[in-house]
Amino acid sequence: MNIKRFLSGIILFPIVAAIIIFGNKYVVDITVAIVAVMSIHEFYKAFHVSKKANPINWIGYLAAAMISIIHLVPMHMVLKTIALLIPTSILLLFCYVIATNGKRTVQDIAITFFGVFYIAIFLMFIPIIHENLPSGKILIWFIFFSAWGTDTFAYIFGKTFGKHHFTEISPNKTIEGCIGGTIGAIIIVFIYAAICNSVFNTQFNYGLVILVGALLSIVGQIGDLSASTIKRYTGIKDFSNLIPGHGGMLDRIDSVIFIAPFAYFLLTLLLI
Repeated sequence: MNIKRFLSGIILFPIVAAIIIFGNKYVVDITVAIVAVMSIHEFYKAFHVSKKANPINWIGYLAAAMISIIHLVPMHMVLKTIALLIPTSILLLFCYVIATNGKRTVQDIAITFFGVFYIAIFLMFIPIIHENLPSGKILIWFIFFSAWGTDTFAYIFGKTFGKHHFTEISPNKTIEGCIGGTIGAIIIVFIYAAICNSVFNTQFNYGLVILVGALLSIVGQIGDLSASTIKRYTGIKDFSNLIPGHGGMLDRIDSVIFIAPFAYFLLTLLLI
């Protein structure tokens, strides 16, 4: 196992746990906003460096920073607010292009908006789950355990049993690793649900927990591969070298980004 990757994980986990368990809504919102800004910066930088596009950075930063005030929006208005951000972002992008006499292209607008949607809006579901759902501080861990369980078990199964290559997009991934990752995520969320039912008197249905764990694991792996497609297109290995053994912030949370919105809908539909 990559020692740097292992040590980084050991250091990061208690930090994340402390923020989620002890942090109030302001701390969580601001933390997620900072992560979103850092991730969007890495995303746009990849296109700048590769000269594939010239995104309008400040709009992405503004959208990501909006997460820090999501707690000010009433629960019944949250999804409406997110829906409003989408056309507003597009409007601002075209206004900027018009005001600068077309110095930016439609491709630049598309990449900028994609970064807003892919990173800022998707990550916004983390504080929404944490703060607005019943037992949010318990439910939020389904996101992280699904992502981390998949990542850890996929690595172990891939190294131990991996023989069948999965995709050229990510040469190191194997079918065995993908299957093992999903099995691992199911096991971890099942154990977590059992602990919650015993200690916190929750009423999680184990069959539904298994279904949620499997679906979130698959979504997370698609998120990981999606980030790989971006890196291949822009010709980079990692989004940055911020986190030893992991790469950039976006490398670390690529699966969490995809899992967050799906977790919100699965949790509200199936587990609460």
